[in-house]
Amino acid sequence: MSPESARRAESLGYKNVKVFHDGLPAWKKGGHIIVSEAASLKDLIEKDMSFVLIDLRDAKDAGNGFIQGAVSVPMKELSASKDKFPADLSAPIVLYSDKNAEEAFKQVRSWGFKETSILNGGIDSWKKSGGKISAGKPGTNIVYVFKPRPGEISIEEFKTIAEKGAPDKLILDVRESDEAMHGIITGAVNIPADKLGERLGELPKDKEIIIHCVTGIRAEGAYDTLKAKGVKARFLNAVIQIDKDGKYEITKK
Repeated sequence: MSPESARRAESLGYKNVKVFHDGLPAWKKGGHIIVSEAASLKDLIEKDMSFVLIDLRDAKDAGNGFIQGAVSVPMKELSASKDKFPADLSAPIVLYSDKNAEEAFKQVRSWGFKETSILNGGIDSWKKSGGKISAGKPGTNIVYVFKPRPGEISIEEFKTIAEKGAPDKLILDVRESDEAMHGIITGAVNIPADKLGERLGELPKDKEIIIHCVTGIRAEGAYDTLKAKGVKARFLNAVIQIDKDGKYEITKK
């Protein structure tokens, strides 16, 4: 979490709160385990996002009920199934099982899939969350077709707006204020994502709002907030690092 988020956690009574200053991109780069919550998986399914969902259980167990859209790749067959996976290494991969899936995570990450995660709590947590269980046998062929997320702006267009400007657009930086103080894109406005609802009046009504954070996660949440308020907006779904001079580097997730 950010320093500001850590301070809020401490104000709520949490003890021994730590700050990982380098954030999620560095955590992923270090090869550490990434987990997805059932609510996040529901969001991917409901929004018809492009991702791959892998059921690691034995085929017999998977045949007794599986998460909608899952493909069966039993753990014992995973190593031999590399060629089934997408050629696009940026494809998000979500793994789930009724056992520990960390070894599967490490295996898939070693193939170059940086956007790999484990469903926290496996299929049991999915059931407890009220998630839909499909009957019959899951498919065994992985099909992945990239689709932009709703409201996503391309990296190329974002760069054009940031570098050349656009009179009908405003770049909104929704990082925490203590993150933005270390560098912000020239001309951008900083309103932290968790303050956006109460500060909508600061945004111009005659411009499209182009949103970014660090990884796209908070930016997408801000996009949803603005869309619900009828504000024209798009967001950058990529990793962006900004230095103190406002220069930036964008990396595709």
